[in-house]
Amino acid sequence: MAKSELKDIQVGELQWTYRELVPDNPNNKPPVLMLHGLVSQSYSWRDIMPALAEYGFHSIAPDWIGHGLSSKPDKRQFAYDQTSYLNALGNYVDALKLERFSLVVQGFLGVTGILYAAQNPDKIERLIILNAPLPPKAELPLRVKMMGWPFVGDMMTQDPLLVDRTLEGGGPYQVADDDLDVYRRPFLKSSDVGRSLMWTIRAMKMPQLTEQIAQGFTSWSRPTLVVWGTSDPWLSADSAKAFAQGLDDGDYVGLDEVGHYAQEDWAEKVSEAIVPFLRKQEL
Repeated sequence: MAKSELKDIQVGELQWTYRELVPDNPNNKPPVLMLHGLVSQSYSWRDIMPALAEYGFHSIAPDWIGHGLSSKPDKRQFAYDQTSYLNALGNYVDALKLERFSLVVQGFLGVTGILYAAQNPDKIERLIILNAPLPPKAELPLRVKMMGWPFVGDMMTQDPLLVDRTLEGGGPYQVADDDLDVYRRPFLKSSDVGRSLMWTIRAMKMPQLTEQIAQGFTSWSRPTLVVWGTSDPWLSADSAKAFAQGLDDGDYVGLDEVGHYAQEDWAEKVSEAIVPFLRKQEL
């Protein structure tokens, strides 16, 4: 099975670490950019990328700023709010010279990708949303909210075991120890990753974000697939289905026995849903 390659790129003051898999036999489709959620990393896409490569898709999956191996700047250099993340993502896309691409987003940080798509529809070939907050409303789960609280958040986000509790709290499965080791490693190496997570959560204003998505997608016409792990304890499958049905060209696929971190829980089911969608010809 083909494996992704870990790379770095400096974009202004920020260094992005990302995984890239260029297929041996590329198709004529645009590349696929995949964005992970809170407390996760690009590592979560490790089993999706080979499935895409099998059908000729070039895929790219970055660690978000503040996550994984990417930069964890001080709050004075990077505000960790939606505007900062959107600007950073736009600069990263430009640095990679991605003129047009399909976008896959997951989790609460997926909001950034969804809003980027709404603001740059000419760049998006197809959009896939996996268990991300959608209108009319969504809330951070209490355990995640607590990571942004004064004093409590400072302590919680310095504990590497928050990785286990969060990744496993979002679904019905235990994550393998070897995989948890990868997710914990940044927390063990530096206190910066915990602080970055705390600042990110403090800056997340869910009611405003879901309202921005609602407004941004009033005239959205790009093909969109909402793929949902129905065992997600945090986000509503009904809202996801309604959102997909409200789009001009939207589809919904529910994945039974799959949780919030769908690509971590059951990569095969996710691949089976997204590969045919990405391979579809435009009518």
